Amino acid sequence: MTDTTLSQTLPRLNEPAPNFDSKTTFGPKKLSDYKGKWLVLFSHPADFTPVCTTEFMAFAKAYPEFQKLNCELLGLSIDSNYAHIAWARAIKEKFGIEIPFPIIEDLSMRVANAYGMIQPGASDTSAVRATFIIDDKGVLRAMVYYPMSNGRSIPEFLRLVAALQTSDKHGVATPEGWQPGDKVIVPPPQTQQAADARGSEGYECSDWYFCKKSL
Repeated sequence: MTDTTLSQTLPRLNEPAPNFDSKTTFGPKKLSDYKGKWLVLFSHPADFTPVCTTEFMAFAKAYPEFQKLNCELLGLSIDSNYAHIAWARAIKEKFGIEIPFPIIEDLSMRVANAYGMIQPGASDTSAVRATFIIDDKGVLRAMVYYPMSNGRSIPEFLRLVAALQTSDKHGVATPEGWQPGDKVIVPPPQTQQAADARGSEGYECSDWYFCKKSL
């Protein structure tokens, strides 16, 4: 696959996530290393920048909560491994926070291009704040893009991983702002007969198509 092809390829939801085999601050990492675990792969514009520093510290603080969801974290920017190591050491020295997850070196921009992290309207040489949630089978389940100027809310990615896992386990959807323990949405009936029966099935219904239940 050529660099031109990579730059024109964007990942798609519910399809296998683009493979990678990359040098990181924790040694070589490839997508298959995370088989059996969920993965949040996220890019940042550059090391030694203030907004990115706040995001990495927030991801580091939340890392134990991601682990409880069988989920790992993996960062990326178009910087060298040496820059990543120096930045992680600086964060520990200046802020007292250790970065407990790897950061991909992507000077070639191959991973960034494969995942559509480069947005020419923002920059041709830096990744925007793109976040990809990959499930334990290597399938891309969600992707969220932020501009370079504004930091992400890390609790939202914790919430989204939990919501996706809940939908998978119970065959339900989750409403706006759902948090673990909240009621979930039952899939709407697919036939007239099922719609007629829905009101007697014990759910909390506002209409035939809008029903919730507790798990």
